Amino acid sequence: QLQLAESGGGLAQPGGSLRLSCAASGLSLDHYAIGWFRQAPGKEREEVSYISTSDDSTYYADSVKGRFTISRDNAKNTVYLQMNSLKPEDTAVYYCALGPPPSSDSTWRWLSEHDYWGQGTQVTVSS
Repeated sequence: QLQLAESGGGLAQPGGSLRLSCAASGLSLDHYAIGWFRQAPGKEREEVSYISTSDDSTYYADSVKGRFTISRDNAKNTVYLQMNSLKPEDTAVYYCALGPPPSSDSTWRWLSEHDYWGQGTQVTVSS
């Protein structure tokens, strides 16, 4: 049974860093995509960053471009989100999700939230 488990969240000061992990069990992440999303209280869920494990193509939301870096470790079946220069507006619950590799027109899709998303990890950026 596939499980995605996020970890690495916590409290950081503005300008600080955190590294989130999305560890998969029950399925190899080869030839899939992993996406990071976040949801702040009272706000809609928003996309953060994606990576395709097929070709290492990536996507970053404008709000995190230049500050966050997504990467993967095949041996550990884990995808990471390195978050630097954190801002209070980065405060949210962060989720990882599984999907097929992006299509030729760079469309990313995500599988059922019930079965292919993690439970989330809280990130709080505050002084």
